[in-house]
Amino acid sequence: MSSLLSLLEKSPRKVVAPIVALVIFLVIWQILCSGENPNLPSPLTVLKETWNPLIINPFYDNGGTDKGLFWQLLASLQRVGIGFSLAAIVGISLGVLIGANPLMYDALDPIFQVLRTIPPLAWLPISLAAFRQSDPSAIFVIFITAIWPIIINTTVGVQQIPQDYRNVSRVLQLSKVEYFFNILIPSAVPYIFTGLRIGIGLSWLAIVAAEMLVGGVGIGFFIWDAYNSSRLGQIILALIYVGVVGLLLDRLVGFIASLVVPQEQK
Repeated sequence: MSSLLSLLEKSPRKVVAPIVALVIFLVIWQILCSGENPNLPSPLTVLKETWNPLIINPFYDNGGTDKGLFWQLLASLQRVGIGFSLAAIVGISLGVLIGANPLMYDALDPIFQVLRTIPPLAWLPISLAAFRQSDPSAIFVIFITAIWPIIINTTVGVQQIPQDYRNVSRVLQLSKVEYFFNILIPSAVPYIFTGLRIGIGLSWLAIVAAEMLVGGVGIGFFIWDAYNSSRLGQIILALIYVGVVGLLLDRLVGFIASLVVPQEQK
């Protein structure tokens, strides 16, 4: 609250302008979706249809897939957390290896450039055939979606290390371990976090689509199930939650980057 008040005092336009824009958007939406049998529910209709229990009790659990939005989002976040963590570990490792080895870069970069253009959901049949379970399949889709920007950005970061740094390491006769931790990683870390930030956004986009197909508890399946039951108000509410969580994930990675990346490299 104090940070919001301080922002309001320093730059009131940054607080007031989005609020005014949101109010105008809701008013236009309400007007367009009023009347008899509109194609989409109005904001007031969405609020009325989802207030109880989805809004006031997001923690309810009636068993099976009949759970509140908190549990739906938590299930999706768990899948994203596992898949994205694996992608970060493998992607950074491969990126460092490829960026530091011109031969491996020449050999693998064309392959990676082709694979990264494949849409995430195109991998889902392959993962279902390989794992034969919904959870591992969804996690694999997250992994294969997030890994490409991490690999590519890490590779570029390693390749962009200034030649002066390399010369200094030779003069000081640094070992490979010392070079890795004292020069390579600090120089590449801004690029690494750029890849991580892109990757987490793509992961969240992919998990919603993947869960629509694999089923089970998760925000993607919740949206698909609501569509099949013609509960459009629930879909709109879920989309709002998806957008907010996606924003928070992006800001979280950005905040970690602000703590890790040296000030002179920002």
